[in-house]
Amino acid sequence: MKDDTLLVTSGRDPLKQLGAVNTPVYHASTILFPNVQALQDAWQGKGDWLLYGRRGTPTTFGLQEALAELEGGFDCRLVPSGLAAISTALFAYLSAGDHLLMVDSVYGPSRSFCDGTLQRMGVETTYYDPLIGADIASLMLPNTKVVFVESPGSVTFEVQDIPAIAAATHAGGAICIMDNTWATPLFFKPFEHGVDVSVHAATKYIVGHSDAMLGTVTTTESAWPKLLETHNELGLCAGPDDVYLGQRGLRTMGARLRQQQETGLILARWLADRPEVERVLHPALPSDPGHEIWKRDFTGASGLFGAILKSCSQDAVTALVDDLELYGLGYSWGGFESLIMFYDPSKMRTATQWDAPGPTIRIHAGLENPDDLIADLDKGFARFNAK
Repeated sequence: MKDDTLLVTSGRDPLKQLGAVNTPVYHASTILFPNVQALQDAWQGKGDWLLYGRRGTPTTFGLQEALAELEGGFDCRLVPSGLAAISTALFAYLSAGDHLLMVDSVYGPSRSFCDGTLQRMGVETTYYDPLIGADIASLMLPNTKVVFVESPGSVTFEVQDIPAIAAATHAGGAICIMDNTWATPLFFKPFEHGVDVSVHAATKYIVGHSDAMLGTVTTTESAWPKLLETHNELGLCAGPDDVYLGQRGLRTMGARLRQQQETGLILARWLADRPEVERVLHPALPSDPGHEIWKRDFTGASGLFGAILKSCSQDAVTALVDDLELYGLGYSWGGFESLIMFYDPSKMRTATQWDAPGPTIRIHAGLENPDDLIADLDKGFARFNAK
């Protein structure tokens, strides 16, 4: 089946839910068994009986099944947030004395987890140039257990050569973990490109409405046992109401993403012609350094992109952002509303330099009319230029 059909049909069976179209919300902790045999079967994963609320309910199972099918993985587990998905995946494959290769353009909280918790555990992290490609083999050590990729980077949008990195990772006996949140399972199929473990901040495009926190971890069959064991031992479980919102959001993700992709490209092209903008960071633009790899490996682009401003004062950036009417100033992305945020990526790197004349603004294109979004930005740049 095509992805649009899977979005609608996967992970649900109305005939098993008294005709309910989406799997209803199950609130459960204790599960009562009719007899000892049912209890023993549940422990062995046999039969239809649940085991314990933390291990999942039909609400949980439906979304896990749908996401694994969409992404082409073996199985999936849900966790309370995107950062929990990242930390669970890293915990699953790293131990004291191990070495981790982490992309230098990684999501900021992931870096904090590596430099804090993993360091205290005795795991050494080396950050690498996101554009390293197959040359990552030169950084592999005998104790390298994980290579982590995020493509594109969620602030600076470098596109990584995932097949080349995954091949070098496997040649060195390590696991390749990817943060696939930007592309979603619709626009990038990680397991077709050599990835072993895919994580998502489902908070973003999967939930899609900025009203729930959720993370997902999907793996290949060979990587699954360690992930499942770690997930169970950490005691992580996503709340049923949040899972239901993820399930509901998933059904419309294709329609939302198509519009957000189109609007994002309209905004990116408009910004590329602005005199205040040094360069637009959007892999789907032919001018982007990562465009050829994006075109080779991806089937679409989400609505999240960046733009490097020319040299300017903080007051000018504040004037641009503060009085925008249609862009919210806030973290995260993937909802129906447009967002804007500003960064200095030079403060977020340790392995590579970020050379830019001014700050980077990050825009998430929502579902508003693109003409209205452009008009709002145009007024913002008028304030910017008045400073």
